[in-house]
Amino acid sequence: MKKSMLSTKQSYLMCAVGIVVLFGILMGVCESGMASTYIKGIMMTSCIAIIMTTSLNLTIGVLGQLTLGCCGFEAIGAYSAANGVAMDPTLRFLLTTLAGGVVACIFGILVGIPALRLHGDYLAIITLGFGEIIRVIIQNLKVAGGMGLDKGAAGQALIGIDRLANLYVVFWITVVTVVLLFMFARSRYGRAVKAIRDDEIAASASGINITYMKVLVFAISAFFAGIAGGIFAQYIGSLNPAMAGWLQSINYVIMVVFGGMGSLTGSIVSAIALTILPELLRAFSTYRMLVYSVALVLIMIFRPQGIFGNWEFSLTKTINKLFYPMKVKAHGKSKQAESTAKAAKDTAKTDETVETAADTKEAQA
Repeated sequence: MKKSMLSTKQSYLMCAVGIVVLFGILMGVCESGMASTYIKGIMMTSCIAIIMTTSLNLTIGVLGQLTLGCCGFEAIGAYSAANGVAMDPTLRFLLTTLAGGVVACIFGILVGIPALRLHGDYLAIITLGFGEIIRVIIQNLKVAGGMGLDKGAAGQALIGIDRLANLYVVFWITVVTVVLLFMFARSRYGRAVKAIRDDEIAASASGINITYMKVLVFAISAFFAGIAGGIFAQYIGSLNPAMAGWLQSINYVIMVVFGGMGSLTGSIVSAIALTILPELLRAFSTYRMLVYSVALVLIMIFRPQGIFGNWEFSLTKTINKLFYPMKVKAHGKSKQAESTAKAAKDTAKTDETVETAADTKEAQA
C-alpha cells in the first residue's frame, strides 16, 4: 500500500471520479424507472436551488453583504431565455441559458456599482427594492405576457416556452457552477473578497480595490442567478412575475443561512434538504408550513452559524483519513509545531522591539 497521502493531481482525479460516479447513479435511477416524473421534477428543482444558493452564498457568505434581490436577477435570466431561434434543442437550451446569465450579469453590474456603496441593512433594502421593481416592470409589460413575447396582455403569465431543460445537462451545469464558485473562493480574488468581509478598511489600506471586487462578486452572483432562471423557464414552460418577488429571495437567503454562510457544502445540502422537506410534508398539508418553520427556528436557536458553519466537505481528506491515518496525524502535528514556532518567533520579535524602544527612551533621558 502507498505510504504517502494523495497528491494534488490525484485529489483532482478522485473528485472527478466521484462526480462521474454520482452522475452514473443519477442515470441509473432515472433510466431504470426507479424515479418517477415527480421525483425527476424534485431533482431538477434541487439543481436550480443549488445554483441559486451557491451563487447567493458568494455574496452573503464570502463577501459578507446581505442582498435580497437575487430573484430579480433570476427573473431577468428567465425572461431573457424564454425565446430562441430554431436549432438543436440541447444547443439552443445552452445558448439561451447562457444569454440569460449574461443579461442578468449586465444588470448586476448596473445595480451593483451604486448599490454596493451601501452596507448592511441599507444594501438589503435597496436590493429588495430592485427585486420589486423588476417584478412590477415585468407585470406591466405587454411583451411579457400571453402566448410568446410578441402578443399578450400586461400582468399575464408568459406561456408557450419550449421545455428544453434536460436533467442530465442541468446536472453538469450545476457541477460546473459549484466548481467555478469553489475555485473563485479559493483564488487570490476570493482571498481579497474575504479580506474585505473581515475588515474593509484594512483591505483598502492593503491596496485592494474595494469597489471593483464588490461589483465583481455581485456580477458573478447575478450571472449564475440568471443561469438558474434560464433553466427554470425552459423547465416549467411558463413564467409569472411573482417569481421575482421578495418572498422567493428570502427562501434562498434562508437556505444559505441554514447551511452555513461561507460554506458551499452547506449551501448544497440545505438547498436539497429545504427543497425536499416541503414535499415530504405535503401529506400534512394543514401543518406543512408550520413544521417547516419550526424546523428552521430550531436550527437557528441551537445552531446559529448554520449546520456546517464554514466547514467544507473534502473527498481527498476523507480518503486520506481512511487509508493514511498515520500520515494525516503526522501532518497535523507538523502543522501545529510550525504554528507554535511561528507564534513564539513573533512573540520574541515583539519583546525585542519593546526592549529596544525602552533602551532608546532611557538613552534619550
